[in-house]
Amino acid sequence: MEKQFTDQNFNQEVVESSKNKPILVDFFAPWCGPCKIQSPIVDDVAKELGDKAIVGKINIEEAQETAEKYGVMSIPTIILFKDGEVKETLVGMQAKEALLSLVEKYL
Repeated sequence: MEKQFTDQNFNQEVVESSKNKPILVDFFAPWCGPCKIQSPIVDDVAKELGDKAIVGKINIEEAQETAEKYGVMSIPTIILFKDGEVKETLVGMQAKEALLSLVEKYL
């Protein structure tokens, strides 16, 4: 199951995470058409990866500070974090296979 990130919990859950797992974060907005298509794909990735990685979403409407900090200009944007650092950023719709392969590079 994917996590819900906010401005309030992002540092603790992602940047300062001590779980030593890749963390895939989907930056989205509820009004964004492509985000609505991306969302179930991210859900599937979370189910398939299980405990191997952390998968979550952050609503940029409610978390503008975090979106700005990571330079999110277009949505959907997927950012992969590992050990508190941004490892890769993907902008636009992504296939399930692309997201799985991205995470698997950092397992």
